Amino acid sequence: MKNLVGIDQQKAQKLVVKLNDLLANYQLFYQNLRGLHWNIKGKEFFELHIKFEELYNDAILKVDEIAERILTLEGEPLHTFTDYLKTAQIKEECGVANGIKGVKIVVKNFSTLIKKERSILSLAASADDEGTVSLMSDYISQTEKTLWMLNSYLK
Repeated sequence: MKNLVGIDQQKAQKLVVKLNDLLANYQLFYQNLRGLHWNIKGKEFFELHIKFEELYNDAILKVDEIAERILTLEGEPLHTFTDYLKTAQIKEECGVANGIKGVKIVVKNFSTLIKKERSILSLAASADDEGTVSLMSDYISQTEKTLWMLNSYLK
């Protein structure tokens, strides 16, 4: 049986589970970025304060897009920090003030996210879910470029 947007319900449910996992990880990523933005100190303060803000603004948009995609697939997005903490592989970071350490955390978090996005892309393609494929494809290309830039910064 197919759901409202024409995707097999069982395949859509598998996508909902993976998208909820991505949602939880993006929520922790977002909060980590907020902490980095607020607590950064040192000679990289001005550039990283702005960069972390740019990244958390982007992350919060993705949180909303992922939740809305889950709803489009007739699922329910996770919406409590209890669920996010139980689900996410990205861990909370606390009290990081060193810029290089902060960028390394962001790179590590992005690496986790891109693996999840690739997995969802593959599953969505096999489910003929062009909406999720498009979303993940956009996220992956943006994340790849951001990872390249952050890694260049660290060199």
